[in-house]
Amino acid sequence: MAVTMQQIADLAGVSRGTVDRALNNRGRIRPEVAEKIKMIAKELGYQPNIAAKALSSGNQILRIGVILQYADTPTIQTVLEGAKDAKQEVERFGGRVMIDQIKGGDVRQVLDIMRGYKEAGMKGIVLMPSNDEMLKNTINRYVDDGIEIITINSDLEDTKRRCFVGQDNYAGGCVAGGLMGEIIPDGGKVMIISGSADNTATVKRTKGFIAELSYHYPSIKILGPRFAYDDNWVAGKLLEEQLEITPDLKGIYMPAQGEIGVCKILKKYELEKKIKLIVHDYEGENKKNLKEGVIDFVLRQDAYAQGYESVMEIFHSLCGNPGHKEEFCYEDIVIKTRCNL
Repeated sequence: MAVTMQQIADLAGVSRGTVDRALNNRGRIRPEVAEKIKMIAKELGYQPNIAAKALSSGNQILRIGVILQYADTPTIQTVLEGAKDAKQEVERFGGRVMIDQIKGGDVRQVLDIMRGYKEAGMKGIVLMPSNDEMLKNTINRYVDDGIEIITINSDLEDTKRRCFVGQDNYAGGCVAGGLMGEIIPDGGKVMIISGSADNTATVKRTKGFIAELSYHYPSIKILGPRFAYDDNWVAGKLLEEQLEITPDLKGIYMPAQGEIGVCKILKKYELEKKIKLIVHDYEGENKKNLKEGVIDFVLRQDAYAQGYESVMEIFHSLCGNPGHKEEFCYEDIVIKTRCNL
């Protein structure tokens, strides 16, 4: 029986996407991990998936589409890096990958792009979705028509999409709530500045955050959420308005982007040591603000892997060699402080 990448991944204690990158010398991977993977592959007598090569280089060209909303944010730019590396890998085997970026969230654009993908004969779609009934219906209809769909970063569980690749966003919100409850005093006031009510990822994070605080720290008063639509200026303005109403604010939770604007206001009023700030994602200026103590905790997700592994998973699946059998392909929730940059 032929050795698979998933078998190597299980033995190495890594994801199949990491094995893929190591064996093909692509993407981000620690040298010692790559060496371990290659040694296991050699010991098992691993041979590349010849079926994938044959299928993608014959008369049938595998076409995969990737749709990224909020593409102008630092996190999704990192997702894009992973998707671009996967694109190079797939096209090395003769497949084709098209990547479309949307500034902000726009369901109409998503549906238009999906329609174009179907007309172009795309066999698989990687999608960062919004919570929209028309989009859900379209996903279900496309899957029934034989198009494989994987969601990343945010999810639509009540659809026929094959799987979700990303962080458990509800659990991430719970972790943030637990951290906030421990670092602000009893009876403290916490403001939530989120992105959009249509973004299922930030909605789930917010629900987890509120649930954790409400159950374990009921004396803490939760303000919001208010929506900044991933805009730094809007996020900063919302904080300024809240400070006028609530000068004794003790904490801020941001399940979405806009952190630069909030950090700017905290510095402007010299509140970075008085108001605790918990955010998601390590990209952009968050690392710098974490080091300076403006941000107290960052809950990191592997944005690069979301872009890379989702595209490669669809490619391998269309070639008859799927790696993920589970519905939810969750990443670890990594807590970053200034001590473990």
